[in-house]
Amino acid sequence: MRTVRQLLEAKSPAIHAIRPEAPVLDAIRLMAEAHIGALLVMDGPRLVGILSERDYARKVVLQGRSSSDTPVSEIMTSNVLTTWSLDTSDRCMQTMTEHRIRHLPVIDGDEVVGVVSIGDLVKAVIEDQRAELDSLQRYIAS
Repeated sequence: MRTVRQLLEAKSPAIHAIRPEAPVLDAIRLMAEAHIGALLVMDGPRLVGILSERDYARKVVLQGRSSSDTPVSEIMTSNVLTTWSLDTSDRCMQTMTEHRIRHLPVIDGDEVVGVVSIGDLVKAVIEDQRAELDSLQRYIAS
């Protein structure tokens, strides 16, 4: 079973974030440029929320708001679930499934050190299963 630290080591170290007062349009542009589905909302070094494509669809598009006039703080999810680098991938999957979320910021102490997505977890499960299958096949063949 992998730790969150191992998952983070296998991916880009970039942390994509935006300020709470920034317009939603800037956030959507940043997500599109980075090919990601969520941004951390940071007030300096402090995590204050997370903004996902789902937040945008439900709180801007469906409510007829303007993307250029609405600040991120008005539509972000402020009650952010997080994990830490020594947590396990299984526990992260459980948390994401129970709360129907796709991104977990990783916090060590007071510092944001990364984000784990459901895609990262699925990739790790597939890689682990492939390694286990290869090991079993070598065992059977010997």
